[in-house]
Amino acid sequence: MSQTDEPQEKKRDSLRPDSPCAGYCSTSHGDEVCKGCGRTFDEVLNWIIYDDAEKDAVWARLEAAGLVKR
Repeated sequence: MSQTDEPQEKKRDSLRPDSPCAGYCSTSHGDEVCKGCGRTFDEVLNWIIYDDAEKDAVWARLEAAGLVKR
């Protein structure tokens, strides 16, 4: 399958950065939800060990809430 034949959702996913991090993490200052990216403290902490399905679920929540800033 060529890239032009991919479903629209897969194209959008391929444009995502590796992380939703916006570069200013307020969870490191005690916030339960980051003011920079909208992830919870646990999501920020565990991002590196999440599998693709877990990351996709977080991305979907952030996108639905309009929290993706980059």
